[in-house]
Amino acid sequence: MGRLLIGVDLVEVERMARALARTPGLRRRLFTEDEIAYCEGRARPEQSYAARFAAREAVLKALGCGFSGVGWKDVSVAVDSDGRPEAVLAGAARERADALGVEEVALSLSHTESVACANAALITRDVRPAKRERRDGREALASSFKEARSIVFELERAQREAEEARLSEEASESRSASEE
Repeated sequence: MGRLLIGVDLVEVERMARALARTPGLRRRLFTEDEIAYCEGRARPEQSYAARFAAREAVLKALGCGFSGVGWKDVSVAVDSDGRPEAVLAGAARERADALGVEEVALSLSHTESVACANAALITRDVRPAKRERRDGREALASSFKEARSIVFELERAQREAEEARLSEEASESRSASEE
């Protein structure tokens, strides 16, 4: 039976900033080189570090294992070509995901000045619709939009014709009244 596995986590930005300042080696122990480069390139790196740590927790909660037996870098965050965060699984986290049949990890990160939040949805094979079904759904939706658009155009045409007929009738009545 397919499952949609959900995890969420919050990390206080200031707490992450204090931990990184107090223990300089923490960056390299917790985060990949790519994550460090990304975070350090931001205006407030501590927000990005906090969001990435929250992402690890959210994914591990969804996997149902926490950090028990999982390395700090077994879950990391990359950025795709469109700038969206992507969870990258390795080691024990990858093994656990494979055992559960996880095909995709949907990840959402957000933060305020004080709190970073991550949501992870792990999608298993049995939950994902077949590609053909999804395409058929899109085709049906596109077809219904085309049909609705043609109905709207037809109603607008009928409305214009009715308005033109009313104006023509008013003009005729006006001419008749002025001739009398």
